[in-house]
Amino acid sequence: MGINTFPENFLWGGAVAANQCEGAYLEGGKGLSVQDVLPHGLRGARTEEPTPDNLKLKGIDFYHRYREDIKLFAEMGFKVFRTSISWPRIFPEGDEEQPNEEGLLFYDNLFDECRKYGIEPLVTISHYETPLGLAKKYDGWRSRKLVDFFERYCRTIFQRYGKKVKYWLTFNEINSLIHAPFMSGGIITPKEKLTEQDLYQAMHHELVASALAVKIGHEQMPDAKIGCMILGITAYPLTPDPDDIIATMMKDRETLMFADIHARGKYPVYLTNMFAEKGIRIQMEPEDKELLKNTVDFISFSYYSSICQTVHSELGIDTGGNLSRGYKNPYLKASQWGWQIDPKGLRYTLNKLYDRYQLPLFIVENGLGAVDELITLENGEKTVEDDYRIDYLRQHLLQAREAIHDGVELLGYTSWGCIDLVSASTAEMKKRYGYIYVDRNDDGSGSFERYRKKSFYWYKKVIESNGASLDEAIG
Repeated sequence: MGINTFPENFLWGGAVAANQCEGAYLEGGKGLSVQDVLPHGLRGARTEEPTPDNLKLKGIDFYHRYREDIKLFAEMGFKVFRTSISWPRIFPEGDEEQPNEEGLLFYDNLFDECRKYGIEPLVTISHYETPLGLAKKYDGWRSRKLVDFFERYCRTIFQRYGKKVKYWLTFNEINSLIHAPFMSGGIITPKEKLTEQDLYQAMHHELVASALAVKIGHEQMPDAKIGCMILGITAYPLTPDPDDIIATMMKDRETLMFADIHARGKYPVYLTNMFAEKGIRIQMEPEDKELLKNTVDFISFSYYSSICQTVHSELGIDTGGNLSRGYKNPYLKASQWGWQIDPKGLRYTLNKLYDRYQLPLFIVENGLGAVDELITLENGEKTVEDDYRIDYLRQHLLQAREAIHDGVELLGYTSWGCIDLVSASTAEMKKRYGYIYVDRNDDGSGSFERYRKKSFYWYKKVIESNGASLDEAIG
């Protein structure tokens, strides 16, 4: 491997989530998910029933257009495509004894289409899409019963897709449960009424379920690689004050405790000490400690930006992404949505995680949300001149390459929103991430037609050259 290239079998690709792209929210026997009652995204109020202003109900119509989209991904040269299975497509209420055959068939066809082009599916089992039935009947992951329902779901999809899917992720951004208990964990009880005891007990249920999925997956699919997925919140101290250093360490632990348990198979001492200090008593079943020993094959994470931490709040300006609140770094620029752009933070994050765990890593989300302008060229082709996106991705990939040179074992890179989709944080279409423009607007209008952006051709060249073209200036 040359210094300016990536490993020979590097998995280049892109990522989406079922709830942000599929649409067809009640087609094919699908039940409702928590996303179907979140019309305004992460920070908006939920509704009792789906409402017409929820763009996710139609998404980008991937459910009907996936063949067209996967063909475009193949044209770019994707080696891997990260998507998720909609849990309520398989078990509409979540607690049925038998799965929905029509839902199973949809993903059969989807994965077959990927394999037709030599694209490996990377499948997230639960991506912010707990069946609404489980939320209403059991208060989501607060209930231990969800471990059993999740086990049934996993056994079903592993049995069905085990020969089609090699790479699996258990829960998307599992550490987000602490910050967004309804979206991440289907917990109906309002966040302000939840105690830390409630939240950490729900966390334990998800961690046990994740370890159980690893155990079952390895039993049913000996060749499969099963990873965890964490929300990568990279934090720096705002000042050299030792108290800021400690504050940053504590912020890091909010993320790392989930990876620690997935990678090491037990609760870290710092977490059990915190439980003792706060009077939190995690109720464990006799088999839980043994189950947690089923550790992951690799660690995947999202990375968009970094934040600072300080005890001197008068010195800081609030900033952050969807779930990563912190203070503004005066040395960094920010996106249109206020997310600070920090490519070198990706190299730092990769090294930190690899030094800590010595497990293969996978960047499964990274990208720039921006307002794109669709233009028509002289030849009549419609496109977006998104040099700003190319620059963001290029700078991050260069730093990923540096991390590989540092000695990090990096399996692959799936940029977020490889095709425009509905934003998780704001439920908008105008916050676009993709290489492919989708003609749909925030008011619900649009033809759903697809158009290749300038970044489409740029990423195609990156993949063809296995990263060597990153050294070329943006033309």
